[in-house]
Amino acid sequence: MNTPLTQSADLPLASGLTLCDDGLIRPTGASHDELLRSYYDTEWGLPVHDEAGVFERLVLEGFQAGLSWRTVLAKREAFRAAFEGFSPDAVAAFSTVDVERLTRDPGIIHNRRKIEAAISNAHATLAMRNTSEATDGPSHLGEFVWSYRPTRDPRPRSHNEVPTQLPESVALAADLKSRGFKYVGPTTMLALMAAIGIVNTDIVGTHRRPR
Repeated sequence: MNTPLTQSADLPLASGLTLCDDGLIRPTGASHDELLRSYYDTEWGLPVHDEAGVFERLVLEGFQAGLSWRTVLAKREAFRAAFEGFSPDAVAAFSTVDVERLTRDPGIIHNRRKIEAAISNAHATLAMRNTSEATDGPSHLGEFVWSYRPTRDPRPRSHNEVPTQLPESVALAADLKSRGFKYVGPTTMLALMAAIGIVNTDIVGTHRRPR
């Protein structure tokens, strides 16, 4: 029977890894806080392909810029309620009245530029969908983002080796920006790609990425 990877007390851990109280090795950032630990164990890195799912995570990664992921994750359900379940069609229909509503919503991050960017990104998502109907390219945002999947994953063996950008995330960011998307820089796009399973940036040696 397979058992989770645990750490012998005699073996040193690489920088960026922590042996947790349940005997499992996790990235240090996901080792102590229960919300981050659960996210790492059950969601981060698992494939998300559908348009709404990718749109949600793209918007949340944009809100995360300059903040901690813990801050965004704690407000996720409030974000889902405020942004109509992250339906691109619903968000694209938001007006200036909705922008004012969202800037006063106590459950989300009140950054007007990021709120307006989320609405712009919904319009860009719909435009991509409609344009794709006349081409042989990806049919929606999810397929488009996944088309930038690298041929090989990096294999960082310490925190310092975890990349902040890859050629594919740079190219994806540039392509999205050319299509009107905002808050989609190369580092943010690599975070998105890792979160939805396009590329694995986990440090080798965690319980989810054994040696």
